[in-house]
Amino acid sequence: MNKIHPLASVHPNARLGEGVEVGPYAYIDEFVEIGDGSRILPHATVFNYVKMGRNCTVFPGAVIGAIPQDLKFEGEVTYVEIGDNVTIRECATINRGTKASGKGVTRIGSNTLLMSYTHVAHDCSVGNHCILVSYVGIAGETDVADWAILGGGTLSHQFSKIGKHAMVGGGSKVNKDVPPYILCGRDPLTYAGINIVGLRRRGFTSDQIRNIKDMYDIIYYAGMNVSDACAKIESGFPQSEERDTILEFVRNSKRGIVKGMSAGAKGEIE
Repeated sequence: MNKIHPLASVHPNARLGEGVEVGPYAYIDEFVEIGDGSRILPHATVFNYVKMGRNCTVFPGAVIGAIPQDLKFEGEVTYVEIGDNVTIRECATINRGTKASGKGVTRIGSNTLLMSYTHVAHDCSVGNHCILVSYVGIAGETDVADWAILGGGTLSHQFSKIGKHAMVGGGSKVNKDVPPYILCGRDPLTYAGINIVGLRRRGFTSDQIRNIKDMYDIIYYAGMNVSDACAKIESGFPQSEERDTILEFVRNSKRGIVKGMSAGAKGEIE
């Protein structure tokens, strides 16, 4: 049985699963689908064309499905799609997609946490098991892959890509693509090594982590251009998911990947 507070505003055509809780002064629009066991807490807003999975929680002040902040938007029907077990904290905002992008949908994967005051712009894609810390803002058509973590106050340029298992330090400005498995920070944004702690927590073996580090040593420290570094990695390392993920990401980067540290900066971190 659903628990809908009498002071909530829920359109009669909205589709609510079993065991959904809607708090006082929450607003749910007509073309909304919310999965079983989800909670829409007081003063949260879910506008039209939002599909939310099971066991999600939307905290007070969050706004999901508002029209995109994009002058190319012409009132077309576009969407927000949210997976299961997603937590959306206070005053976070997730905007719908646009037809101009060719996507028309903004996606949030399952088991992802959006902390307070985060902003996910039109046509962004945030993967599974991601964390966007408070005050992160990702501009239109940014792609954040599975298990990525963006530190507080991080801002991304539109069309940026952040690879799986990457971690971006707080307060960073992402204007280049962030490859998978790495740490990066500083201003301008700079490669700072492998996300060793995160990879260990997720079950990567010492050999896998060592191979990832060796591949990035070739990309960043062997004095090669990116194309030659990728060719050396492809010929010098056996096929693996990690090798293929790195090569695919780096070769398909249109904005270019973040730069390596200077020798002096590398020494400071070590």
